[in-house]
Amino acid sequence: MTLVQLEYIVAVDTYRSFVSAADKCFVTQPTLSMQVQKLEEFLNVKIFDRSKQPVVPTEIGAQIIAQARIVLQENQKIKEIISSQQQDITGELKIGIIPTIAPYLLPEVISSMLEKYPDLKLLIWEYTTEDIIHHLKTGVIDCGILATPLVDPNLNETPLFYENFVSYISKNSKLFKKKAIEAEDLEEENIWLLNEGHCMRTQVLNICRSTKNNRLQSLAYNTGSIETLIRMVDVNDGATLLPELALADLSVKQLNKVRYFKSPEPVREISLVTHKNYIKKRMLNALREEILAIIPKTMKQRKKKDVIGI
Repeated sequence: MTLVQLEYIVAVDTYRSFVSAADKCFVTQPTLSMQVQKLEEFLNVKIFDRSKQPVVPTEIGAQIIAQARIVLQENQKIKEIISSQQQDITGELKIGIIPTIAPYLLPEVISSMLEKYPDLKLLIWEYTTEDIIHHLKTGVIDCGILATPLVDPNLNETPLFYENFVSYISKNSKLFKKKAIEAEDLEEENIWLLNEGHCMRTQVLNICRSTKNNRLQSLAYNTGSIETLIRMVDVNDGATLLPELALADLSVKQLNKVRYFKSPEPVREISLVTHKNYIKKRMLNALREEILAIIPKTMKQRKKKDVIGI
């Protein structure tokens, strides 16, 4: 039994395909299949049920794969011990981030990190919260940047900042004349939402449902883009809710349509999330420092006790 064989069965479990696993491991599919078969013969068990598509582990196979992940993580710790003694941060950091944060946070963070750590390789994907959680647990990514709390004992959450939600209202709305609004004020507005799968959709629905807004049910248009939500309000009236970081990209004319909520304001917690056995701590700390360096001071000063559950 070898570490390579353990890596291969973890890859097959992650991607549920021998072909995809081989591609991710940079070997041919016959080579990977042969090594998996040798491991099965050594252990005298079937790790995968090959009769099903996508391929799935057997009952005993699932237990073996879970232990293989632990062994590989422990092996990686040896490399991390060596890396921790070096001054330079080197290696690969795989990050998952939700789309409602990525465009407002990552451009500056990436630029700064690559300048400071030229030997660091960043691999970044935009995923929904559900996908980030799955990929953290299967080892596809090292960390996630997303809204919390997740309440998952297998994950560690490091809060970064607390971000207000603001309303973005058509100039034709009766709310346009107000300087600040309450959630109840949205009761008569058509609210534009992100599509299913986005955690911000759920957060906005939690705010708006408290208003008994029946117009939410009549919305048929779905989008995954905050920029599209803004455009829909600009052209088709109604309202939407935006995360505070999105305001930096608005024009002066668009900022005139922004209305803050009266206290207590709806806020979301943004955190760095890792698997509980995460080991690339120096990389994580470097990423955290770069994020905090560009976040407005007001967001960093907010405390967890100030966050309103949404």
